[in-house]
Amino acid sequence: MAARNDPVDVVIIGAGASGAAVAWALAETRMRIVCLEQGGWPNPARFPSAGMDWEAQTLGDYAISPNRRALPEDYPVNDDDSPIKIANFNGVGGGTVFYAAHFPRLHPSDFRVRSLDGVADDWPLDYRTLEPFYALNDRMMGIAALAGDPAYPDKEAVMPPIPLGRSGERIGRAMNALGWHWWPSDAAIATREYEGRAPCINLGQCGSGCAQGAKASTDVTYWPQAIRSRIELRTRCRVSRIETGDRDMATGVHYVDEDGQERFQPCEIVIMACNGVGTPRILLNSASGRFPNGLANSSGLVGKNLMLHPYAQIRGHFDDPLDGHRGPPICAWSMEFYETDPARDFVRGYCFQFSRGMGPARTAINGMADGLLPWGEGHHDAFRRLFEHSAGMASICEDLPEESNRVTLDPDLTDQDGVPAPRITYRLSDNTRKMLDHSIARGTDILKAAGARDITVKSPLPYAGWHLLGTARMGTDPDRSVVNAWGRSHDVKNLFIVDGSIFVTSGGVNPTSTIQALALYIAGQIKNRIYDLFD
Repeated sequence: MAARNDPVDVVIIGAGASGAAVAWALAETRMRIVCLEQGGWPNPARFPSAGMDWEAQTLGDYAISPNRRALPEDYPVNDDDSPIKIANFNGVGGGTVFYAAHFPRLHPSDFRVRSLDGVADDWPLDYRTLEPFYALNDRMMGIAALAGDPAYPDKEAVMPPIPLGRSGERIGRAMNALGWHWWPSDAAIATREYEGRAPCINLGQCGSGCAQGAKASTDVTYWPQAIRSRIELRTRCRVSRIETGDRDMATGVHYVDEDGQERFQPCEIVIMACNGVGTPRILLNSASGRFPNGLANSSGLVGKNLMLHPYAQIRGHFDDPLDGHRGPPICAWSMEFYETDPARDFVRGYCFQFSRGMGPARTAINGMADGLLPWGEGHHDAFRRLFEHSAGMASICEDLPEESNRVTLDPDLTDQDGVPAPRITYRLSDNTRKMLDHSIARGTDILKAAGARDITVKSPLPYAGWHLLGTARMGTDPDRSVVNAWGRSHDVKNLFIVDGSIFVTSGGVNPTSTIQALALYIAGQIKNRIYDLFD
């Protein structure tokens, strides 16, 4: 029998982007709150960016794929039936430890896709509702931006933007010549001293952990403040399932602690913050006689409508030297092709994220794969024409929800504690393929206008499944959604979800800003409704 802990008021499962935000926001209630995180605290001294072999380390213990890392705190993911492989990170800070800190918001139109374009569904809330929570999160994370972007409603810039560098200036001039929208991108990167964090020194290795703390991962932003406010964070605790007993309310969670001991944590409220794969995994594994198809799954939609944001990458090479891999990797964006255009053969759209060059090892590997770097005579001359001479973009394409794209439990594969692994079934839609093709054509136009040669294309990027959305969607109809408009399960009144799984549509931008704004909004709703929370 599992050891029983003393009861608490709230259990939060997951200490990443949303778990950290909701923990901090609920701290003022003085409830006893425990967060269970299956990974540990990141050690910045061990980040790849602290050493010379940083590119090699990103293929091992710091790989974005849990299947490649295969650390004790990871769980395997069967993504054989998907052209896009899953990327996640288990540890305090979650995916914010590895993300590029690119920080756009969803657009107002993203919340009204059905009304505007006749596809997917409208969200049960809108941009204006989330706007104050976007702003609060910008201040908590410390966002560098340039105010005035015409693609968005007015929003405050907390810090000056990251530098464009030679790459951004070159692309910017090309966009001006084409007459297309572009803007310095919002970034969760300190450009001046901020809340005890030193400014960025342009190491350029954001995607493998920021050794100096300039990047706003939640282990250095929300969590220190939450812990000072008496939130208890238990690391290396792997939650397997949520218990409901003989009633339609969660009574607590089962987990395995760092010593391998099975434990049960009783609580009054459960908040899930495990991402769009981890959350449906636990809900489906919490099936019981009362909930035979998984917890909170009377709609049958838990795990369905998985959205992954397919990416195309278009890169070019220039005669003049650019930034190389120095500086934050993404310096600007374009929303020129973001909204639906009836003249195109697809609905919705995508944004461009303009990026700098790559490190020496990736330059060599990609150069070989793209046929730009020969063996033997001429090898070094060709490498010099590539290294520190490249720039380009990725298009992040809106992924519309489809129930056939889903997360289920694998019948055979498990983690080291015997918990079933998630199994991914995912296909690119015709709409997405047309969107990817359009973005490749327009990206090629931009690079040619910028004077690029040797343009290369990869579509879709195979190891880019880092945005995990839609598998426990919010809505007002219990038959068509898993949680209500403020994140509470329709079926289990003391179960809340605050991560990317509650997205109704994906938009065409990175989701972290919106995930955290939603977590803050849901925390606010819990506080406002505390006396009739379960009615």
